[in-house]
Amino acid sequence: MTHPTTPPDLPSHGRYAYSAITRRPVYDWPGGKRLAVYLGVNLEHFAFGTGLGAELAPGGPQPDVLNYAWRDYGNRVGVWRMIELFDALAMPASVLVNSSIYGYCPEVMEAFRARGDEILGHGRTNSERQGILDEASEAALIAETSAVIAAAEGKAPKGWLGPWISQSPVTPDLLAENGYGYLLDWCQDDQPVWFSTRGGGRILSVPYPQELNDIPAIVARKDSASQFADMIIDQFDEMLEQSRAMPLVMGIALHPYIVGQPYRLRQLRRALAHIAARRDDVWLTTAGAVADHVAALPEGIVPGSRGA
Repeated sequence: MTHPTTPPDLPSHGRYAYSAITRRPVYDWPGGKRLAVYLGVNLEHFAFGTGLGAELAPGGPQPDVLNYAWRDYGNRVGVWRMIELFDALAMPASVLVNSSIYGYCPEVMEAFRARGDEILGHGRTNSERQGILDEASEAALIAETSAVIAAAEGKAPKGWLGPWISQSPVTPDLLAENGYGYLLDWCQDDQPVWFSTRGGGRILSVPYPQELNDIPAIVARKDSASQFADMIIDQFDEMLEQSRAMPLVMGIALHPYIVGQPYRLRQLRRALAHIAARRDDVWLTTAGAVADHVAALPEGIVPGSRGA
């Protein structure tokens, strides 16, 4: 029997081509640093009695009071403890916000605004997925979210993380067409990558973690608070060593209703203090600052860029 000798041509997203991280041009972050570290703080609000939401325990019939109240703890208590921690360690944050937060608990946004943190779009609510919408409805979701944030913050967000990391086949196109410069949904790399968009455009993919993320780690895999903190420390130490050879981005994805619980907060403090103690060796920054730095680099330096 004769077998074909050409590899199969599988369906592709068409956004970027393969690029081995060990065979790319080397560049630095500001100050000659090689490891950029940012905190991705997810501020989420959920519909009561309907829609999606992470679960502490298997939910019963709606209204699922147990899980709704658990998630609401993050906005009422957990986020304030996290802000105190970030202040104590002098660490900036990238705040991924559901636009419904501005109506439900605007005081939280006032606190992050006072800190000067970066604000990103994260949909209207995590009670819905944008990837299942038709194109017109998805475009409206992006535009509505952007308008609410721009009205409150005085400028439109330039970064986006879809609720539930949900994307349709045209999400990068819609984001670029709505003025977004970067997205966080893809976890395929430790360096930023340019994505192609329709009409000859592009949008930057900034690394956002699904391993170093408290929902997959703690809610899905049932890792303990101390295990999650150890993961952060090990990730940081290993990436710091790897970054001697190349620039890397380390994100830490956090949800106040999870790591804002007191016993988990204590372990998070241990992990972030470990990073803060090495602040002279790394770039403690925001996802948006990473995107700005990459956008200013010469063409051909970053995977997916013209000439790369």
